[in-house]
Amino acid sequence: MAIVQAGQKAVSCQAILFDKDGTLLDFMALWGEWAMALLDLLDGHLEMMGAPRIGSREALLGIQLDDRQQIAGYDKTGPLAMGSEEEVTALLAWQLYAAGVPWNEALIQVRQFSSSAMIELKKRRNARPMPGLEAILNDCQGQGVQLAVVTSDTTEAAREHLSWMGIERYFGAIIGRDRVSLGKPFPEMAELACRELGISPEQAIVVGDSNGDMQMGKQAGVQMTVGLAPDGGGEAYLLDADVIIRSFLEMKVLKEA
Repeated sequence: MAIVQAGQKAVSCQAILFDKDGTLLDFMALWGEWAMALLDLLDGHLEMMGAPRIGSREALLGIQLDDRQQIAGYDKTGPLAMGSEEEVTALLAWQLYAAGVPWNEALIQVRQFSSSAMIELKKRRNARPMPGLEAILNDCQGQGVQLAVVTSDTTEAAREHLSWMGIERYFGAIIGRDRVSLGKPFPEMAELACRELGISPEQAIVVGDSNGDMQMGKQAGVQMTVGLAPDGGGEAYLLDADVIIRSFLEMKVLKEA
Protein backbone atom coordinates (compact mmCIF):
# COMPACT_ATOMS: atom_id res chain seq x y z
CA MET A 1 0.00 0.00 0.00
CA ALA A 2 0.97 3.65 -0.35
CA ILE A 3 0.42 6.77 1.73
CA VAL A 4 -1.94 9.32 0.22
CA GLN A 5 -1.68 12.78 1.75
CA ALA A 6 -4.37 15.41 1.17
CA GLY A 7 -3.79 18.71 2.91
CA GLN A 8 -2.73 17.89 6.45
CA LYS A 9 -4.29 14.42 6.51
CA ALA A 10 -2.56 11.22 5.35
CA VAL A 11 -3.80 7.63 5.18
CA SER A 12 -2.53 4.30 3.92
CA CYS A 13 -4.67 3.06 1.03
CA GLN A 14 -4.78 0.87 -2.07
CA ALA A 15 -7.15 2.86 -4.29
CA ILE A 16 -8.61 6.28 -5.03
CA LEU A 17 -12.16 6.69 -6.33
CA PHE A 18 -12.56 9.95 -8.27
CA ASP A 19 -15.70 11.81 -9.21
CA LYS A 20 -15.47 13.06 -12.82
CA ASP A 21 -17.12 16.43 -13.48
CA GLY A 22 -15.55 19.19 -11.42
CA THR A 23 -12.97 16.78 -10.02
CA LEU A 24 -11.07 15.15 -12.88
CA LEU A 25 -12.15 17.77 -15.41
CA ASP A 26 -13.11 21.43 -15.40
CA PHE A 27 -16.89 21.45 -14.97
CA MET A 28 -17.52 24.83 -16.59
CA ALA A 29 -15.40 24.15 -19.66
CA LEU A 30 -17.40 21.03 -20.48
CA TRP A 31 -20.92 21.62 -19.17
CA GLY A 32 -21.31 25.41 -19.09
CA GLU A 33 -21.81 25.80 -22.83
CA TRP A 34 -24.00 22.69 -22.96
CA ALA A 35 -26.31 24.12 -20.31
CA MET A 36 -26.59 27.49 -22.04
CA ALA A 37 -27.26 25.88 -25.43
CA LEU A 38 -29.98 23.73 -23.86
CA LEU A 39 -31.60 26.72 -22.15
CA ASP A 40 -31.48 28.74 -25.38
CA LEU A 41 -33.27 25.95 -27.26
CA LEU A 42 -35.91 25.69 -24.55
CA ASP A 43 -36.43 29.45 -24.43
CA GLY A 44 -36.76 29.59 -28.20
CA HIS A 45 -39.38 26.86 -28.17
CA LEU A 46 -41.40 28.57 -25.43
CA GLU A 47 -41.28 31.82 -27.38
CA MET A 48 -42.46 30.04 -30.54
CA MET A 49 -45.41 28.65 -28.54
CA GLY A 50 -46.29 32.15 -27.35
CA ALA A 51 -45.57 31.09 -23.77
CA PRO A 52 -43.53 33.05 -21.20
CA ARG A 53 -39.79 32.41 -21.40
CA ILE A 54 -37.84 30.89 -18.51
CA GLY A 55 -38.18 33.22 -15.54
CA SER A 56 -34.79 32.62 -13.93
CA ARG A 57 -32.12 30.50 -15.55
CA GLU A 58 -30.03 30.83 -12.41
CA ALA A 59 -32.72 29.36 -10.18
CA LEU A 60 -33.77 26.66 -12.65
CA LEU A 61 -30.41 24.90 -13.03
CA GLY A 62 -28.26 26.53 -10.36
CA ILE A 63 -26.03 28.62 -12.60
CA GLN A 64 -24.52 32.09 -12.25
CA LEU A 65 -24.70 34.61 -15.10
CA ASP A 66 -22.60 37.71 -15.71
CA ASP A 67 -23.80 41.13 -16.90
CA ARG A 68 -23.93 39.86 -20.48
CA GLN A 69 -26.10 36.92 -19.40
CA GLN A 70 -23.28 34.47 -20.10
CA ILE A 71 -22.57 31.63 -17.71
CA ALA A 72 -19.89 32.59 -15.21
CA GLY A 73 -20.24 29.96 -12.51
CA TYR A 74 -22.51 27.38 -10.93
CA ASP A 75 -23.97 26.41 -7.60
CA LYS A 76 -21.98 23.47 -6.24
CA THR A 77 -25.15 22.24 -4.53
CA GLY A 78 -27.45 22.82 -7.52
CA PRO A 79 -29.09 20.50 -10.06
CA LEU A 80 -26.59 21.12 -12.87
CA ALA A 81 -23.70 20.24 -10.57
CA MET A 82 -25.26 17.30 -8.71
CA GLY A 83 -28.19 16.08 -10.79
CA SER A 84 -28.27 13.29 -13.33
CA GLU A 85 -29.23 13.93 -16.95
CA GLU A 86 -32.67 12.48 -16.21
CA GLU A 87 -33.19 14.89 -13.32
CA VAL A 88 -32.12 17.91 -15.40
CA THR A 89 -34.41 16.72 -18.21
CA ALA A 90 -37.34 16.58 -15.80
CA LEU A 91 -36.66 20.09 -14.52
CA LEU A 92 -36.65 21.52 -18.04
CA ALA A 93 -39.61 19.44 -19.22
CA TRP A 94 -41.62 20.97 -16.38
CA GLN A 95 -41.24 24.36 -18.08
CA LEU A 96 -42.96 22.98 -21.18
CA TYR A 97 -45.60 21.15 -19.16
CA ALA A 98 -46.44 24.38 -17.31
CA ALA A 99 -46.87 26.02 -20.73
CA GLY A 100 -49.45 23.39 -21.75
CA VAL A 101 -47.37 20.65 -23.37
CA PRO A 102 -48.35 17.09 -22.32
CA TRP A 103 -45.70 15.59 -20.03
CA ASN A 104 -44.63 12.79 -22.38
CA GLU A 105 -44.20 15.24 -25.26
CA ALA A 106 -42.32 17.67 -23.01
CA LEU A 107 -39.83 14.95 -22.08
CA ILE A 108 -39.30 13.98 -25.72
CA GLN A 109 -38.76 17.60 -26.73
CA VAL A 110 -36.20 18.29 -23.99
CA ARG A 111 -34.31 15.10 -24.84
CA GLN A 112 -34.11 16.30 -28.44
CA PHE A 113 -32.78 19.66 -27.24
CA SER A 114 -30.23 17.86 -25.07
CA SER A 115 -29.09 15.72 -28.01
CA SER A 116 -28.60 18.84 -30.12
CA ALA A 117 -26.57 20.54 -27.39
CA MET A 118 -24.54 17.35 -26.91
CA ILE A 119 -23.59 17.28 -30.60
CA GLU A 120 -21.97 20.69 -30.18
CA LEU A 121 -20.24 19.55 -27.00
CA LYS A 122 -18.74 16.55 -28.81
CA LYS A 123 -17.51 18.76 -31.65
CA ARG A 124 -15.61 21.00 -29.24
CA ARG A 125 -14.34 18.32 -26.83
CA ASN A 126 -13.85 20.89 -24.07
CA ALA A 127 -12.73 18.37 -21.45
CA ARG A 128 -9.86 19.99 -19.58
CA PRO A 129 -8.08 18.17 -16.75
CA MET A 130 -7.95 19.94 -13.42
CA PRO A 131 -4.58 21.49 -12.47
CA GLY A 132 -2.10 18.97 -11.12
CA LEU A 133 -4.24 15.97 -12.04
CA GLU A 134 -1.88 14.12 -14.36
CA ALA A 135 0.99 14.33 -11.86
CA ILE A 136 -1.20 12.67 -9.21
CA LEU A 137 -2.32 9.97 -11.65
CA ASN A 138 1.29 9.24 -12.56
CA ASP A 139 2.30 9.11 -8.89
CA CYS A 140 -0.53 6.68 -8.17
CA GLN A 141 0.54 4.49 -11.06
CA GLY A 142 4.13 4.54 -9.84
CA GLN A 143 3.16 3.58 -6.28
CA GLY A 144 0.65 0.89 -7.27
CA VAL A 145 -2.45 2.80 -6.15
CA GLN A 146 -5.44 1.66 -8.18
CA LEU A 147 -7.86 4.23 -9.61
CA ALA A 148 -11.56 4.31 -10.43
CA VAL A 149 -14.13 6.83 -11.64
CA VAL A 150 -17.53 7.10 -9.94
CA THR A 151 -19.77 9.54 -11.79
CA SER A 152 -23.40 10.62 -12.15
CA ASP A 153 -22.76 10.73 -15.90
CA THR A 154 -23.20 7.58 -18.01
CA THR A 155 -20.32 5.12 -18.23
CA GLU A 156 -20.05 5.61 -21.99
CA ALA A 157 -19.87 9.39 -21.66
CA ALA A 158 -17.30 9.09 -18.87
CA ARG A 159 -15.06 6.90 -21.01
CA GLU A 160 -15.41 9.39 -23.86
CA HIS A 161 -14.44 12.38 -21.72
CA LEU A 162 -11.49 10.53 -20.18
CA SER A 163 -10.38 9.57 -23.69
CA TRP A 164 -10.56 13.21 -24.83
CA MET A 165 -8.13 14.08 -22.01
CA GLY A 166 -5.90 11.08 -22.74
CA ILE A 167 -6.23 9.63 -19.22
CA GLU A 168 -8.59 6.66 -19.60
CA ARG A 169 -5.67 4.23 -19.30
CA TYR A 170 -5.14 5.11 -15.64
CA PHE A 171 -8.51 3.78 -14.45
CA GLY A 172 -9.20 0.15 -13.62
CA ALA A 173 -12.93 0.73 -13.10
CA ILE A 174 -15.37 3.30 -14.50
CA ILE A 175 -18.76 3.36 -12.83
CA GLY A 176 -21.53 5.53 -14.28
CA ARG A 177 -25.08 5.96 -13.03
CA ASP A 178 -26.26 3.38 -15.58
CA ARG A 179 -24.35 0.63 -13.78
CA VAL A 180 -26.10 0.98 -10.41
CA SER A 181 -29.64 1.09 -9.06
CA LEU A 182 -29.05 4.05 -6.76
CA GLY A 183 -26.59 6.82 -7.60
CA LYS A 184 -24.94 9.31 -5.29
CA PRO A 185 -25.20 9.93 -2.38
CA PHE A 186 -25.90 6.21 -1.94
CA PRO A 187 -22.83 3.96 -1.60
CA GLU A 188 -23.49 1.57 -4.50
CA MET A 189 -21.09 3.24 -6.97
CA ALA A 190 -18.19 3.18 -4.53
CA GLU A 191 -18.92 -0.40 -3.50
CA LEU A 192 -19.03 -1.59 -7.12
CA ALA A 193 -15.83 0.26 -7.99
CA CYS A 194 -14.05 -1.40 -5.07
CA ARG A 195 -15.32 -4.84 -6.06
CA GLU A 196 -14.03 -4.35 -9.60
CA LEU A 197 -10.64 -3.25 -8.25
CA GLY A 198 -10.56 -6.27 -5.96
CA ILE A 199 -10.37 -4.34 -2.69
CA SER A 200 -12.65 -3.44 0.22
CA PRO A 201 -13.95 0.12 0.66
CA GLU A 202 -11.86 0.45 3.83
CA GLN A 203 -8.77 0.33 1.58
CA ALA A 204 -9.91 3.24 -0.61
CA ILE A 205 -10.45 6.98 -0.46
CA VAL A 206 -12.96 9.14 -2.36
CA VAL A 207 -12.13 12.45 -4.01
CA GLY A 208 -14.97 14.67 -5.26
CA ASP A 209 -16.29 18.21 -5.50
CA SER A 210 -19.79 17.73 -4.06
CA ASN A 211 -21.12 16.58 -0.74
CA GLY A 212 -22.92 13.78 -2.56
CA ASP A 213 -19.46 12.33 -3.25
CA MET A 214 -18.53 12.67 0.41
CA GLN A 215 -21.77 11.04 1.58
CA MET A 216 -21.30 8.19 -0.88
CA GLY A 217 -17.82 7.56 0.49
CA LYS A 218 -18.94 7.73 4.12
CA GLN A 219 -21.81 5.30 3.56
CA ALA A 220 -19.51 2.90 1.73
CA GLY A 221 -17.02 3.04 4.62
CA VAL A 222 -13.98 4.36 2.76
CA GLN A 223 -10.81 5.32 4.58
CA MET A 224 -11.02 9.05 3.82
CA THR A 225 -13.20 11.52 1.91
CA VAL A 226 -11.39 14.39 0.17
CA GLY A 227 -13.37 17.42 -0.97
CA LEU A 228 -12.04 19.47 -3.89
CA ALA A 229 -13.01 23.17 -3.78
CA PRO A 230 -10.98 25.08 -6.40
CA ASP A 231 -12.77 28.37 -5.67
CA GLY A 232 -12.47 28.04 -1.90
CA GLY A 233 -15.36 28.05 0.56
CA GLY A 234 -15.70 24.28 0.53
CA GLU A 235 -16.49 24.21 4.24
CA ALA A 236 -19.93 25.60 3.41
CA TYR A 237 -21.02 22.68 1.23
CA LEU A 238 -18.52 19.80 1.57
CA LEU A 239 -19.95 19.05 4.97
CA ASP A 240 -18.96 15.37 5.08
CA ALA A 241 -15.39 15.77 3.83
CA ASP A 242 -12.61 14.59 6.11
CA VAL A 243 -10.31 17.12 4.45
CA ILE A 244 -10.79 19.87 1.86
CA ILE A 245 -8.20 20.90 -0.74
CA ARG A 246 -8.22 23.58 -3.43
CA SER A 247 -6.22 21.64 -6.03
CA PHE A 248 -4.38 18.40 -6.65
CA LEU A 249 -1.18 20.30 -5.89
CA GLU A 250 -2.18 19.74 -2.26
CA MET A 251 -2.15 15.95 -2.71
CA LYS A 252 0.84 13.60 -2.57
CA VAL A 253 1.29 9.88 -3.05
CA LEU A 254 4.18 8.52 -1.04
CA LYS A 255 5.77 5.13 -0.66
CA GLU A 256 4.81 3.46 2.61
CA ALA A 257 7.80 3.03 4.93
